[in-house]
Amino acid sequence: MNIGILAVQGAFREHKQAFEDLGTKVTEVRLANQLENLDALVIPGGESSTMAKLMKNYGLDIAIQEFYKSGAAIWGTCAGAIAVAKEIADYPEQAKLSLIDMTVERNSYGRQIASFETDIKIEGFKKEFHAIFIRAPRIVQLSKDVKVLASYKSDPIMVVQNKVMATVFHPELTQDRRIHEYFIENLVKNK
Repeated sequence: MNIGILAVQGAFREHKQAFEDLGTKVTEVRLANQLENLDALVIPGGESSTMAKLMKNYGLDIAIQEFYKSGAAIWGTCAGAIAVAKEIADYPEQAKLSLIDMTVERNSYGRQIASFETDIKIEGFKKEFHAIFIRAPRIVQLSKDVKVLASYKSDPIMVVQNKVMATVFHPELTQDRRIHEYFIENLVKNK
């Protein structure tokens, strides 16, 4: 198994370390041809509009959509969740991949100073997960085909549709690797 981490901007090193802790091979992806021979791709947190511009400039936007159509799993965290969304409520002109049928609102939980941590319940997890929210987007609308795995104050914060997962918080910033394991076991291995 070889999981790619989009490495053009954002918290890609932390995701790489998390997967390596689980014994998984990881490839940093900066160019479209680096998606070849990968089983999955993680789009990390960062600055969503910058990431969208870089993906477009390097042809990664179309390459990632084709990669997904080939059957690969994709996980977007925070800015990555914005990237995989079908719609962005507060900035509709921002480029997006439209891989999961949801609408998000950028920085909806507040600016950097409003960042917070809290314990959440995730479907199928025996113990709560300590979630870190940094300028997190809010999922404001979902189609009925999107499954909610975790919520915070009734807002969905971890969702999955087909082979795409989105988290609006940052699992890679903790030492708890259960969400990375969940992605491998339920989306990557489930071909």
